[in-house]
Formats: sequence, C-alpha cells, structure tokens
Amino acid sequence: MRVACVGYRAWALRIYEHLLINTEHEVLVIGSKEKYDKKIIMDYNPDVVLFYGWSWKIEPEIFKNYKSIMLHPSPLPEFRGGSPIQNQIIRGVVNSKVTLFVIGEEYDAGDVVAQGPLSLSGTITEIFDRLTKIGTSLTVKILREGMQPEKQDDSKATYFSRRKPEQSEISLDEIKNQTGEHLYNKIRMLGDPYPNAFIRTSDGKKLLIKLAELGE
Repeated sequence: MRVACVGYRAWALRIYEHLLINTEHEVLVIGSKEKYDKKIIMDYNPDVVLFYGWSWKIEPEIFKNYKSIMLHPSPLPEFRGGSPIQNQIIRGVVNSKVTLFVIGEEYDAGDVVAQGPLSLSGTITEIFDRLTKIGTSLTVKILREGMQPEKQDDSKATYFSRRKPEQSEISLDEIKNQTGEHLYNKIRMLGDPYPNAFIRTSDGKKLLIKLAELGE
C-alpha cells in the first residue's frame, strides 16, 4: 500500500515517523506547508492520504480522487472546528477521543473510520504524547485491517471556532469571577507551542504563565 502523509505539527510527524519505521507500507512524508503541492500527491498516486494536524483547505482534486483521512482530537461529531483540545479543556472535558475520519466538502463532518479514548488531563505535552500513541495505533489498524466508515450523527454535532492569541489573556474579571479550576485549565491548555496564557501588566507587557498547579 502506498501512503502519503501530510502534516507539520510535531505529534503528527511522530506518527508518520512510526509508519516509516514500523510498517510494511510504502510511505511518503510531506512535513510542512511549504513542501506541500497537490501535484506531488497526484504524481505519487497513493492508496491513502493522511492529513494529520493540517490547518489548511484541502483541494477537491485530492479528496475526491484519493481516500483522504484526517485526525481530529475530539469525539466527533462533538467539537467540530478549530482548537478542539482547548475548546474541550476550557469546558471541563477530561475524557475525550481521537477520531479518524474521511475528508469531504464539509469540515470535520466526514464518515468516521476509527475512534479511540484520549484523556485531556495533565499538561499539553502529556496530552500530545497520548495523542501520538493513540493516533499511531488507530492508523496502523485501519491500514492493516481496512476501513468501515460510519456516518456521523449531524444532530449531535457541536461547532467551535479556532481560538485567537488574544483569548489567551487572563483578565482581572476572570481572576475575580472564575474558579481556580477554570484558570488552571486555561493555563495548562495553552502550554507551548500555543500562545501561552498571560496577564497584562501596568506597563503594557505580558506576563506569560507557562505552568501552574491547583492547590487548596
């Protein structure tokens, strides 16, 4: 089987690295937006194209002609849209899922081919480590055993927008009115490489908060 792997995020590239080393498949990796060109995919003529951790629109010439799979760290159809990890954590979600689904015209709405449990506890680094492990396992399984796509239940779908850097600010209003758990979740969900949580100081600077513990 010929597999084309497109992505740029570190956790996605770690999944692809595993496929390069530990599978019997022929694997092509395109590891950045700058290196991506649909012509490379079409010349390679893959059986499957993986778009993991990809943030840009995918051309119809690709997903209509090649089986194209995306990884989304949420229990689709819930939490469709951008920043799924952050949008779950800030709402108190701990037990989530990794979903592999078929790419189509509508974002995050394609048929599901695999799901596995994902804990959103701990630091963002720990979450990424779990995401890598579970994403690798699910990918190896669908490549070895094939896919039996199941349609998403659109009536259960929820949508959230990609978070913006200015939303990382912890305001005085939040400090006064939000719980400690809410602020802790906001800080930990914005660990590197995301725009860190910050407090704006009187001289206009940003005090970045990269790590926090919640105590009594």
